[in-house]
Amino acid sequence: MPSLTTAQTNAMQELLRIAPVIDDLGRLFRQAGHELYLVGGSVRDALLGQLGHDLDFTTSARPDETHELLKAFTPSTWDIGKEWGTIGALKKADGQEWQIEVTTYRADLYRSDSRKPEVNFGDTLDGDLVRRDFTINAMAINVATRQFVDPYGGLEDLADRMIRTPSTPEISFSDDPLRMMRAARFASRLGFMVAPEVVKAMTDMAGRIEIVSAERIQTELTGLLLTDEPREGLNLLVDTGIADIIIPEVPALRLEVDEHAHHKDVYQHSLTVLDQAIALEKDRGHEPDIVNRLAALLHDIGKPPTRRFEGSKVTFHHHDVVGAKMATKRLKALTYPTAVVKSVAKLIDLHLRFHGYADGGWSDSAVRRYVRDAGDELERLHILTRADCTTRNVRKATKLRRAYEELEWRIDELAEQEELNSLRPHLDGTEIMAVLGLKPGREVGEAYKFLLEHRTDHGPIPHDDAVELLRQWWTDRSRS
Repeated sequence: MPSLTTAQTNAMQELLRIAPVIDDLGRLFRQAGHELYLVGGSVRDALLGQLGHDLDFTTSARPDETHELLKAFTPSTWDIGKEWGTIGALKKADGQEWQIEVTTYRADLYRSDSRKPEVNFGDTLDGDLVRRDFTINAMAINVATRQFVDPYGGLEDLADRMIRTPSTPEISFSDDPLRMMRAARFASRLGFMVAPEVVKAMTDMAGRIEIVSAERIQTELTGLLLTDEPREGLNLLVDTGIADIIIPEVPALRLEVDEHAHHKDVYQHSLTVLDQAIALEKDRGHEPDIVNRLAALLHDIGKPPTRRFEGSKVTFHHHDVVGAKMATKRLKALTYPTAVVKSVAKLIDLHLRFHGYADGGWSDSAVRRYVRDAGDELERLHILTRADCTTRNVRKATKLRRAYEELEWRIDELAEQEELNSLRPHLDGTEIMAVLGLKPGREVGEAYKFLLEHRTDHGPIPHDDAVELLRQWWTDRSRS
């Protein structure tokens, strides 16, 4: 993290870099008699030397005035956020594209029982900054004069790697309880400490998160999980009791002992699996994937309700099946898209399948079945299964890693031979109906399933042999 001097130097360099945009924009607003400030995350990132092409501004102008000024600045504008005071624009300058959002000073009113704030426009910059979530996001730079405005000590907190609130945390979190989750996200994203008084307020006020809509909670949880190191943020949510409300299946894991690694409880094991899944995403060339990360975090949530004691041994029979159902219910409640819910549930349901291979190897038909059952989730299943190995036993870890490498190699080899990734039965539905003289119905589905099972177990066969096989199956079926 930069020192104060370095941060200020970073900011000046970033301002020079974006001067072609902010100079013209500032001139327009100044001539119209309005203030314009670069604000929030844009200032924070400029101080860190990480300012991208998304620029956030705040202004004394009202939304309609802002829209007119932006239309004079660029032909690409939109007012989808107008009710919140935000007007957007896209500006091309010096061969680059800049995504711009300009928001009227805000002085929102939050009611104790409201899921959303009542939007109120303010008249002063200070009134706007004090309503922001954290001091590191409550800094501004006057576009016209380059004056740095930091009434709440955000620059020092940035240098100290500390997350604090501009007003007291009790007032801030009472205004918008979602800020408690945002503290966890920033702790993970930036690697910052959360101030003790902020942690205390989060703990004391955890129940206030219940008034926040599921959609907003899901957005923050997703943002946290998509950081490079979500562990610290998740720990904060669990330790403060917020996770007990938004995703209780996760803190419930702390009570259980993982039978594969007695030195860890299942909660710590799950965080390690998440860490390793993120590392594998990067190693295998993938972008951050919320499906991978949810599956890694939730893959063992079926253990608490399935825990049984058999003598000195702890068992969790069918925790994969139970966990898939639990994940489906929770993710639906959090309003995740249906495709995400189905993919995560499928991965949890299949995450133990590999252990049969590691114990004794599979036939080609078993490998085909593994690929068929995984379907479009095969690559994600590779990541989850590899990440799920957290044993400290070097010999056992090496054995599991080599076994999965062998399985992936066999899958690739069979795929080359049989186009396994698009596994289909020998004949399609139209051909089945033609051969057997059937109309669409249950019998066609049964025939399709029989041919698919045969293909899985025995590999591809010539078309004429498939027709004869189907006729024989139909004859045998009619006799029985």
